[in-house]
Amino acid sequence: MSDTITADLVDLDLSADTKEAAARALAERMAAQGRVTDLEGFLADVAAREAQMPTGLDGGIGIPHCRSAHVTEPTLAFGRSAAGIDFGAPDGPADLILLIAAPAGADDAHLTLLSALARRLMNTGFTDALRAATDAAHAAALIRGEETAPGGPEAAPGDTGADEGEAESEDAAPDDSVAAPAAASAGAATGSTAPDGDRPFRIVAVTSCPTGIAHTYMAAESLENAGREAGVEIVVETQGSAGFTRLDPAVIAAADGVILAHDVPVRDKQRFAGKPTVDTGVKAAVNRPAALITEVRAKAARGETTEAAPASTPVERAGADGEGYGTRLRRWLMSGVSYMVPFVAAGGLLIALGFAIGGYEINEAPSVMDHFVWTQADSWGALLFQIGGVAFGFLVPVLAGYIAYGMADRPGLVPGFVGGAISLTINAGFLGGLAAGLIAGGVVLAIQKVNIPAALRGIMPVVVIPLISSAVVGFLMFVVIGKPIAEAQKGMTDWLAGLTGANAVLLGALLGLMMCFDLGGPVNKVAYTFATAGIAVADPGDSAMKVMAAVMAAGMVPPLAMALATTVRGRLFNRAERENGKAAWVLGASFISEGAIPFAAADPLRVIPASMAGGAVTGALSMASGATLRAPHGGIFVVPLIGNPLLYLVAIAAGVGVTTALVIVLKGLRGTTDPAGPATGEDTAPAPAAGGAGTSKETVAAQP
Repeated sequence: MSDTITADLVDLDLSADTKEAAARALAERMAAQGRVTDLEGFLADVAAREAQMPTGLDGGIGIPHCRSAHVTEPTLAFGRSAAGIDFGAPDGPADLILLIAAPAGADDAHLTLLSALARRLMNTGFTDALRAATDAAHAAALIRGEETAPGGPEAAPGDTGADEGEAESEDAAPDDSVAAPAAASAGAATGSTAPDGDRPFRIVAVTSCPTGIAHTYMAAESLENAGREAGVEIVVETQGSAGFTRLDPAVIAAADGVILAHDVPVRDKQRFAGKPTVDTGVKAAVNRPAALITEVRAKAARGETTEAAPASTPVERAGADGEGYGTRLRRWLMSGVSYMVPFVAAGGLLIALGFAIGGYEINEAPSVMDHFVWTQADSWGALLFQIGGVAFGFLVPVLAGYIAYGMADRPGLVPGFVGGAISLTINAGFLGGLAAGLIAGGVVLAIQKVNIPAALRGIMPVVVIPLISSAVVGFLMFVVIGKPIAEAQKGMTDWLAGLTGANAVLLGALLGLMMCFDLGGPVNKVAYTFATAGIAVADPGDSAMKVMAAVMAAGMVPPLAMALATTVRGRLFNRAERENGKAAWVLGASFISEGAIPFAAADPLRVIPASMAGGAVTGALSMASGATLRAPHGGIFVVPLIGNPLLYLVAIAAGVGVTTALVIVLKGLRGTTDPAGPATGEDTAPAPAAGGAGTSKETVAAQP
C-alpha cells in the first residue's frame, strides 16, 4: 500500500464542516499529486456515490469513496476533524475521514489493498492509533501498515485474507472456491450449537456494495468478528471490485443459515435457496452484525427457509428498502430502453447512410440477395438500407424482452420477445411492446410464486415457464389487448402527422426542455425514446423525422454552450472547467450530452435552467424550419442526411447562443448573489451539488 497514500495526502487538522467540503479538501490534495485529473468530475462521482448510500460508519468514521475515470491510480487521502463531520452515521459525526479513489479500470491487486484497509477500519486499535497520530508521516505509515497500531497486531499490507488475496473474477471455476469455514472463524466457542447439538451453528454470508471497495469488506470483517463473539462459524463471500471467490458448494450445503448483506444484486443467489436467510443492506452488517446473526438463528429455529424463485429478480435484489412501485416501473422500462437504443442507433444510421448513397428511392430496391452489383453505388446503398431495416425489426422485441428481463430475470426473456414480435405482427408498435414486456414479466413472476413439487423444479426454467408464459402473453396480445393498443398506436402516429404550425413549435420547445432538464436522466430518456419510436419504422412520416431532428438538436446545445462560455468568458470558470470546455466542443458536436455534466454537477442552479432555455429555443426553431432527420444519432456528422440542414444549424446556433449568454450573466452575478462561491479565480472550483450529480445517467454509470 506504499504507493496509495503519502504524508502529502494526510490532513490532521481538517477544517471542513460538511462532507462535501471535506471531500473537496482531500480531493484537492489528490489533484495536487497528479492522482486526479479532473477535480470537478471526480467530486461529481463522489457525490453520486454518496447519494446512493451514506458513507458514515459507527465509531466516528467517514469513508467517501468512488470509482472514477478521473483517477489515475488507486489513492487514499486521510483527514482528521476535531469538530466532526456528518457523514450520515447513526451514532453521529465522523472525526476520521478516509477518501478512497479507485480508477474505473483498477487492477485487482490495488483494489485488494484498498479492501484490506476497509477491514482494518473495523479494528478499534487501528482507529485509536489514527486518532493519536501526531504527524502526517506517522498517520500515513499506519494506514500503509508499516507501523503496528497498539492494542493488536496489524495485518501486513499484502495479508488480506483468503477471500481477498485469492480473489478471482466472477467467472472462476467452482474448484477455486473458498474451502474451509474454520479458516474464517478459528476458535469458535463450542457452547453455541446448531439444531442437531453436535457442532457450532454455521453461517455463510455474502457482502456487496455499489462501489465494491469499502462497505463490502467492512461488512465481512464485522460479521466475522461478531461470529467469533457469538461462537458460530461464519464464512463470508465478498463480491467486491477485485472480483470474488465463490463459496465452496460443500460449505453452503453444510450451512445452517445465510446472511445476504448487499446493495447491489447478489450474483448466483440461487445457490442459497432452501436455507434460512436474512436479506438486508450492507450497512446493517457493518453496524449491527450481532443482530443479524441472532435473526438468522431464530429463523433456523423456526424452520423458515427461502425459496429461489421469489427472490430471483434483479429489481427485488437491487431495490432499496421501501422502494415504491413507480420507481420499480421506471427501472423496468429503462431496462428495456437501454438494451433497445443500440439497435436504434445502428439501424437508424445504416438506413440514413443507405438513403445518402442510394437516394430516397432506395427503399423500393429489390433484395440484395437477388440483385447486387459491386461497382454500383445504388447496390451499396440498398445493402446498408436493408441491413438497417433488419436491425430495426428487433427494436420492439428487444424492448419487450428486456422489460420482462428487468422484472423476472432470464425466465422473462422468452415471453417478452414473443410478445414483442406479436406486437409487430398486429401493428401495435412500441406501445404494444411496452405492454407485452410488462405482461410477460408479470406472468413469469406469478408462475414463480406457485408452490411447485421438488421433482418438477428442474424443468421449470427451460420448459414450463417459457411454455405457459408465452401462451398466456400470446393469447392476451392477439385476442384481448392487441387491437386496442394497435388503435392507440395508430392514433399517436396520426396525431404526429397532423402537427403543423404553432402546435409543432410548442412540441419542439417541450422536447427541448426535456432533453436539457436532466442530461441523460429519466426525463431526457422519455423525450429521446418518443423521438426514436417515431422513426423506428420502415417508412417514417415527415412529422416523426422532424421530432427526431428537434430532439437531437436540443441535446447538442448544453455541451456546445458550455464550451463556448469557457472560451469567451474563461475567467468565470476554474482551470478544470476550462479544460472540460475544450472536450465539450467535440462531445456536443457528436450529440453526446455528457460534455455538460461536469458543469451541471458543479453549478446546477445556473447551468441547468440556462441549458433548458437554449434547448427550448433550438427545439422550437428546428420544428418551425421543417428540418427532418432519419438517423437517431450522429450530431453534425449526419448533417448531409438532414432535411433543411442550413436552418437546422441556425436553430442549434441560436440555442447555443441563448444558453451561453444566460450562463455568463448568471455566473457573472454570483459574486454578489452567492458569497459562498467566488465568481473568479484561476483554480477556485464551485462546490459540487450533491443532487446535481445524481440526476444524470452518465455520472451514475461511472459507478460499478
